[in-house]
Amino acid sequence: MMYRFVFTQVLSRFDAEDVHRLTVGALRLLSAAPVVKRLLHRRLAPRDPRLRVRAFGVHFPGPFGLAAGFDKDARCVEAMSALGFSHVEVGTITAYAQPGNARPRLFRLTRDRAIINRMGFNNAGAQAAARALSRPRRVPAVVGVNIGKTKVVPEAEAVQDYVAAAGQLAAAADYLVVNVSSPNTPGLRDLQAVDRLRPLLLEVKEVADATPRRTPLLVKIAPDLADEDVDAVADLALDLGLDGIIATNTTIGREGVTSTESGGLSGRPLKARSLEVLRRLRARVGDRLVLVSVGGVENVDDVWERLLAGATLVQGYSAMIYEGPLWAHRIHRDLARRMRRHGVTDLREVIGRTAGR
Repeated sequence: MMYRFVFTQVLSRFDAEDVHRLTVGALRLLSAAPVVKRLLHRRLAPRDPRLRVRAFGVHFPGPFGLAAGFDKDARCVEAMSALGFSHVEVGTITAYAQPGNARPRLFRLTRDRAIINRMGFNNAGAQAAARALSRPRRVPAVVGVNIGKTKVVPEAEAVQDYVAAAGQLAAAADYLVVNVSSPNTPGLRDLQAVDRLRPLLLEVKEVADATPRRTPLLVKIAPDLADEDVDAVADLALDLGLDGIIATNTTIGREGVTSTESGGLSGRPLKARSLEVLRRLRARVGDRLVLVSVGGVENVDDVWERLLAGATLVQGYSAMIYEGPLWAHRIHRDLARRMRRHGVTDLREVIGRTAGR
């Protein structure tokens, strides 16, 4: 309640990107304070053994993590882990540094509990992120690295560009994500077409497979794909031996919202379609791929529903803007309570229970 008061009376009066920049700066300071972050991690990180989950060979202390888009340069991984996220997906990171699109480019839709962004993959580049990820950590953190195409690189050279980013970052990641679904880089979503996606994933997979521990590889897709294209990407992921699919990114749709700003829409309006895509993927691939569900996740009910529908991991970001820094901790706490109430001792008893119904 205190955070909501501060948000409505103070934070909402300032530019969204300025608040985000200040927040990341404060979290960087927290990441540099070893005693404080260890105390927070001890208090807020998921610890109930019921919540533990293993996906693509990686152990997660809980199923709920931070989606890509918040920590673009891997600057506050430890802080977000200390605040209760089971994993932190950083990025999107491109092979070369780029400023992103012109401001303003981040907009709150408070009444709709949503965000519109047209950031354009602003980041300091793969080399800088690799340096940040190589620093020793004082608290444990599972880190996914989300990579995308550098804007100035021609579409014909997209494969080499992704490979360059993967070469810098794959070894530093617990898992690697190929992002071909942001609406804010011209031509990027065209790479979701299977005939263009296949050579891209093949080349990046070769890099990921060559790391000392073989870095798991996932692909992130858009909610705006037609159902038959969702099926085609699922079939391709199986054919290539990928480890999983993240569904979904932001949408270019504007159904049910009050803003016509261009960019990707995230938050509550994405909830229904994201769940629909998850269910379609589960029906297509069963448990042969790890499915990570993101889009419109606000509370423990949403996380529970995604797990039942077949997600092994769930991610969120937009609702944190409205719920505050303890959001992930509360979700894991409430999820553990629900599992105890239902007599569930292992998340594997929950995942996919309603799939196919």
